[in-house]
Amino acid sequence: MPKKRSGGGLSPTQQAAKFLGVSVLAGAVLAGIALPAVGALGLAAKGSVEGFDALPANLKTPPLSQRTTILDAEGGTIATVYSRDRTVVDLKDISPYMQKAIVAIEDSRFYEHGAIDLKGVLRALNKNARSGGVSEGASTLTQQYVKNVFVEEAGDDATKVAQATQQTIGRKIQELKLAIQVEEELGKKKILENYLNITFFGQQAYGVEAASQRYFSKHAKDLTVQEAALLAGIVQSPSRYDPVNDEAEATKRRNVVLNRMAEVGDISPAQAEKAKKAPLGLKVSKPKNGCITAVDNAGFFCDYVREVFLSEPVFGKTRKDRAKVWNQGGLTIRTTLDPQAQESVQQSLKDHVYQSDSVAAASTLVEPGTGKVLAMGQSKPYGYGKNETEINYSVDHSSGGSNYGFPTGSTFKPFVAAAALEEGRPATQEYSSPYEMPYPEPVQTCSGKPWLNTAGEKVPNESESEVGPYRLKKAMALSVNTYFVQMVADIGLCPVMKMTDALHVVQGSGEKLPEVPAISLGSKGVSPLTMASAYAAFASRGMYCTPIVIESITQKIGDKQQSLDVPKSTCSRAMSEKTADTVSTLLQGVVDSGTGKAAGLTDRDNAGKTGTTDERKNAWFVGYTPNLSGAVWVGSASQQVQMKDITIGGQYHDLVFGGAVPGPIWKDAMTGALAGKDSPSFNLVDIPDEDKNKDKDKNKDRDTEKPDDGNNGDDGFIAGLTDGGNGNGGGDGGFPGNLIQGPGNGPGGRH
Repeated sequence: MPKKRSGGGLSPTQQAAKFLGVSVLAGAVLAGIALPAVGALGLAAKGSVEGFDALPANLKTPPLSQRTTILDAEGGTIATVYSRDRTVVDLKDISPYMQKAIVAIEDSRFYEHGAIDLKGVLRALNKNARSGGVSEGASTLTQQYVKNVFVEEAGDDATKVAQATQQTIGRKIQELKLAIQVEEELGKKKILENYLNITFFGQQAYGVEAASQRYFSKHAKDLTVQEAALLAGIVQSPSRYDPVNDEAEATKRRNVVLNRMAEVGDISPAQAEKAKKAPLGLKVSKPKNGCITAVDNAGFFCDYVREVFLSEPVFGKTRKDRAKVWNQGGLTIRTTLDPQAQESVQQSLKDHVYQSDSVAAASTLVEPGTGKVLAMGQSKPYGYGKNETEINYSVDHSSGGSNYGFPTGSTFKPFVAAAALEEGRPATQEYSSPYEMPYPEPVQTCSGKPWLNTAGEKVPNESESEVGPYRLKKAMALSVNTYFVQMVADIGLCPVMKMTDALHVVQGSGEKLPEVPAISLGSKGVSPLTMASAYAAFASRGMYCTPIVIESITQKIGDKQQSLDVPKSTCSRAMSEKTADTVSTLLQGVVDSGTGKAAGLTDRDNAGKTGTTDERKNAWFVGYTPNLSGAVWVGSASQQVQMKDITIGGQYHDLVFGGAVPGPIWKDAMTGALAGKDSPSFNLVDIPDEDKNKDKDKNKDRDTEKPDDGNNGDDGFIAGLTDGGNGNGGGDGGFPGNLIQGPGNGPGGRH
């Protein structure tokens, strides 16, 4: 006679057993069976068929998260990234030994029972009743698969993971109902396949293919009997039976599996004994996850691809939505990275700036007319150790770069020239350009309120012999500060702002540039990618194209592949062809005979501009050919190092300037990137030279072999003045102290 509860009826254990037994034997879904009180399920105190039927019977199976592969433009692998290292494979691609081993140790009656193993459940329920808790689960492989689906769906949400793995009767009953559905819909072989692909095998390996690669560096289809037994044994407790960290415990567990395989007839006792004597045979492959593993030092480019993905609405409405797609993985992302260009950039950086140097260098190459980012590198590798960094100096803060970018110095002057040309000023425009002068005032702004030099700030040129009048061509070649300050006073600040807006030139923080005359001398921080993209508009005769790094994306979901829409470059006219051609003519003079002579290419048309800033904390060269634009920055990421009496790349420099260190980096990077490529010509315009006799003696003391780029003190001294104390900015004109994101960067700042 069954033991009754004090309130009447069967005990909870007996009721559950009766319910499960009828379900299996009759094939009905828990029909006509009352349930015990299960508060966690929200059922009535006495339970009911209706309450059980209200439980969800539809198992929503999210796509399994897999590796994402990032490719270069030629299809070579840059890196693999994943939230869970998994490669989904078909059952036919899994060793028969592996299939038998997992069934033998986890659910030896898998092919004999339905979704629920009645014998196992009864045994477990009795044991749990005696213990007063849920100490034994008696889960079938199907039930374990259901639980793993919940865990997969929970992702990295700790609360959801806890809910998915909680050991309660309510959770068990829910799993049972879903397991019945899964058995009916999938069948045994598909359930086994799904289980082997979803389950966790330790060492960051999800699914049997990743586990086989991790522990044995081979495909799952090639696993031997002893290797399969080892992996099958890990599943119960990946940390306890981890063969990498506890070989003895893992060996014991493997042998248990082998014995069980022999007991159920999967292998003979002799095979089991032979396999038990074999060594583990580990050939461990370390996890290769993330941009830190990128080839050709393309870690920063790889990281930029990820940031672009997470920021583009085309991949999801919110960043959270996009992150979910990224973490789900299974993506094959073909990028714009040109292996030849990337290798050239990195080799040039390595040759000219050492990883251990007190300063760093970054370089980015962009294709004019398309916006494709072809290369991106820096002297300090991607990483977290000494002389490494996770900060991408080439991009804006929002994309993983520095907080503010880096002051550009005189590389900003071509934007001023382009604005003046668009306003109708001739290429022969002349200004008095004295050695030193106060900032002219008033200067018109877009707001209509003129800028006034209330602080009486002055602008000097580099040398006292640098005295005008100058025309634009020579002023650009020599990078004459007072010339460009006078040009801004003449045309006003608004045309300059309109030009930089058209070229998408913003500060590294993402903020617009301030309307102050000192901006003409590059006083604000901008990223190398922004500069390279802006100069690419000169190369493409006035067409600006937004930078892009993703060519195409395919996503694998289950057995299907689908293509995703990707962001396209948007090209727009930033200036007239005549203006762009005139700027190219002017900047060709910089590399032919001006401050950038050391950077000039000898085998093709090229143009560029040097820049050096306050106390030589930043040095730049930005230049281009008709088919490639590139920017190089050298300096202290925290703005703490003055590049005076300094050794960089094994070479001593008493003073660093744009033409001396960044220039040669640009030259070598461009030379290698363009090797074997077409050599188109600029559409140059005729700009009459100044009267040579008039200026013959004026610059006779200038060192043409060691051009000072017109900046050494040019925006060096001027940048310190910037917009401070002029009624339009901060009082001290200082650069922000928290220049670089992340720890350990020091106070930074300009002095």
